[in-house]
Amino acid sequence: MRAWANAFLTVLGLTVWISQAQPAIAQTSDLVSKNAFRVCADPANFPVSSKDGSGYENKLAELIAAKLELPVQYTWFPQATGFIRNTLAAKRCDVVIGYAQGHELVQNTNHYYTSAYSLIVPKNGELAEVDTLNDPALKGRRIGIIAGTPPAAHMARNGLIGQAKPYNLFVDRRVESPAIDMLNDLQSGEIEAAVLWGPLGGPLVKSDYPDFKVVPLVKEELPPRLFYRITMGVRQGEKVWQRQLNSLIRRNQDEINGVLAEAGVPLVNDLGTEVLELSQ
Repeated sequence: MRAWANAFLTVLGLTVWISQAQPAIAQTSDLVSKNAFRVCADPANFPVSSKDGSGYENKLAELIAAKLELPVQYTWFPQATGFIRNTLAAKRCDVVIGYAQGHELVQNTNHYYTSAYSLIVPKNGELAEVDTLNDPALKGRRIGIIAGTPPAAHMARNGLIGQAKPYNLFVDRRVESPAIDMLNDLQSGEIEAAVLWGPLGGPLVKSDYPDFKVVPLVKEELPPRLFYRITMGVRQGEKVWQRQLNSLIRRNQDEINGVLAEAGVPLVNDLGTEVLELSQ
């Protein structure tokens, strides 16, 4: 979630900066493995990543590794508190495949897709035409929401929290799966709609819940924003590695889009105002 502004430098200042920065770049570059594409990932975060290689981030890792002509090597750790500290920062791996733009724990590459939180409802149900959280049709409905996520603020503003069913945000996916629990509750009728991060909910619906509809929330006008640009995360200061990945992303964007579309990740434009339709 993230961006920094670059100041203009004088010729003298630029010369000094280059002379000081060159050794640092060489040092940080040496931390990146030349023998493997070392990925930091959650082993139990399907459909995003999985130890069995079935997640779409696994497929993106394979794609980038193939372009680098390197094998993929994973460092597995639950993507909760301590994830970056115990993986990327510990120099056990060199890249996090999916990281929201602007987070200061990592240095972001250029973003390779943008997605949004989404409303998930039965295709043929009474809420099938709803596309915004201020729709009167949602009043009095029991809606599933991951506690503490940005859509909760919109639901509170629209008087939907009182009837909502909350699900845990920070969990170890090896023992608990709030997104799947939420979708199962929607299927059983325990809740009438679900609000989930699109890159999590979209692929789950595509693979296991064909009677549901995923509606990216691109019409919300008030903060907080519900869309995020997703990058790859590398260690702070590793500019050479960042630029190399930026180049790979730029040159292989169509293939990256294909992996995401095939998985069922809802894609939106960079401003989060329009859903993109890609062939799947």
